Amino acid sequence: MALVIGLTGPNAAGKGEVAAFLADAGFTAHSLSDIIRDEAAARGLPAEREHLIRIGTELRRSGGPGVLAQRILARLGRRDVVDSIRNPAEVEVLRSVPGFVLLGVRAATSTRFTRAVERARPGDPVTLDEFRRREEQENTSDPAAQQLDATFRLADRTVDNDGDLNALHRDLRGLLDAWQGN
Repeated sequence: MALVIGLTGPNAAGKGEVAAFLADAGFTAHSLSDIIRDEAAARGLPAEREHLIRIGTELRRSGGPGVLAQRILARLGRRDVVDSIRNPAEVEVLRSVPGFVLLGVRAATSTRFTRAVERARPGDPVTLDEFRRREEQENTSDPAAQQLDATFRLADRTVDNDGDLNALHRDLRGLLDAWQGN
């Protein structure tokens, strides 16, 4: 049975941790952000969040809102995880894949801000106000832009990631068992 798990959720909610857990469980990991990072590199731009958001929007404007998901389809097999799903049209494209389920990963804003500061990715906000403003920018009604809230509402299941990794892994094992019929 095919199982392709898509991941959506706000910045620093723990989607990368979920993808890593699934990779350790035998899933092949993909990220729609990799397509954008490749485009940024081709343009000679650093892979900073601000550039990636702008390039993602440009790609969706020129290729349609589901373009990132369309570009990843050929890479998918029977046991994959697709990270960084940020637009409802991407979900629509991926729903054509047999065994696709969308998992929403969430955590409190304060928890996510602390994680973002600790990981210190280039271009990440350094104040809570800036973090919140950036999140507002990532939730528009523009079909070519990121629509994180609308995408999250499409999730088949959700997982709360306000606790430690052990709690997250326990929840993920339960979901995997349910999805795989164990």
